Amino acid sequence: VLDHYPFKVTGTTFQKNPVYHAQVNMKEVTLVLLNEETINAQALTDSFIKPDLIVFISRHSSTSGKPTLSVHTPGNIGPAEYGGLPKQVSVSPATAMYDALKALSFFKEGMQLDYEVSYECTHHGPSLNAPTMFVELGSSEKQWRDSKAAEAVAHAALSAIGKFAVSDSQAVIGIGGTHYNQRFTSMALDDEAVFGHMIPKYAIPLVNSEMLEQCVNKTLERVESVILDWKGIKSADKPQLLQALSEAGLSYKKV
Repeated sequence: VLDHYPFKVTGTTFQKNPVYHAQVNMKEVTLVLLNEETINAQALTDSFIKPDLIVFISRHSSTSGKPTLSVHTPGNIGPAEYGGLPKQVSVSPATAMYDALKALSFFKEGMQLDYEVSYECTHHGPSLNAPTMFVELGSSEKQWRDSKAAEAVAHAALSAIGKFAVSDSQAVIGIGGTHYNQRFTSMALDDEAVFGHMIPKYAIPLVNSEMLEQCVNKTLERVESVILDWKGIKSADKPQLLQALSEAGLSYKKV
């Protein structure tokens, strides 16, 4: 980020690190470096007055080690096992996530990166009452040291920030499928839908109408419907999920 954008040191510090500032497409952008793990940055909003958008540019780790460029909203559908607050999600900036996803795909092709571009489901901390998303490079140390891929992540994040605006646009919640939902990713890249919170198959037993209502209320855009990855939902979980959707007053579409 510092190599490619006109960030200047402000003279203030955060966690004893310099704080930087730049204008990106007429947006006032503050860059801070965290000493703690990003998932534990629950107190971040205590230090900055009502940020319009928070973007964590970070590493992603998985056991598969698959080269991945990903985007997601943080928060916990269930217990707070990896930071954040239990049963509390952050505000999802669905359009900004969509813009970052499209930018990752653009830079992947343009820079000829052998990476998968993907949405990730809502998971881990922090749980913030501000529009928050992660733009990540994964999934092992080999990829973390890939300067071209890191540049793509930086450009995608700053591209989304530069386009950010609050509007009365619509988004959907996605439910079902795996942690990296390629169906939802493809729909977004093909301009069929803009996704906010995404709940994977393994978290559906934790979902009730209250959680669905929270996901609706904690999406920056207007949410009136849900897209279900129907084959990516266990048969045993379908009746409970449909009941919760009915109680929350949400329409749905099966894909």
